[in-house]
Amino acid sequence: MAQKEDCIFCKIANGEIPTDMVMETEELAVFKDASPKKPVHVLIVPKDHYSSLNDDIPEELLGKMMKLIPEVAKKTGVHDSGYRTIINTGDDANQSVKHLHIHICGGAKFTDF
Repeated sequence: MAQKEDCIFCKIANGEIPTDMVMETEELAVFKDASPKKPVHVLIVPKDHYSSLNDDIPEELLGKMMKLIPEVAKKTGVHDSGYRTIINTGDDANQSVKHLHIHICGGAKFTDF
């Protein structure tokens, strides 16, 4: 797997740094966000390093990430009540970790955007 040595998400996704893992596949890790914005706030992260959506990401991997979202929503209890998915790309979008990831947030009503 292609990893970036100084990337915290590479280290978390590949088990080098302990985390509260929600689920895992061969290519993806799903874990709780360290600074949650809602009662449920988890991240879907590829185990291979891609800095953002602007990288040349295999369509199959993107499809697997998207397909996993409803399963994660069910597992975290927000599937039926509603949830928001977010992919921040670049500095102006507040992408704080330069490793592609999808936020899944829920467990409380959204009043913005």
